[in-house]
Amino acid sequence: MRLSDLQLKMVVNIKDGKHLGTIIDADITDTGQINFFIVAPKHFFKRLFRMEAEVNVKISEIVKIGTDVILVEI
Repeated sequence: MRLSDLQLKMVVNIKDGKHLGTIIDADITDTGQINFFIVAPKHFFKRLFRMEAEVNVKISEIVKIGTDVILVEI
């Protein structure tokens, strides 16, 4: 699966059901392993006025990757 495929999916926290946003980038080591994904709120204006920070989601926090949604437990 490519990063561009993951960027189309919504990221949802299963603990509270909150929509965290979408994946915008990934932190990758020199050996090519992914440390974490950077998730930002989906709406640009919400980011401007609410100052919601980006969320780093580690690979170990991903529960399931579905066709439309990535479920995480943070």
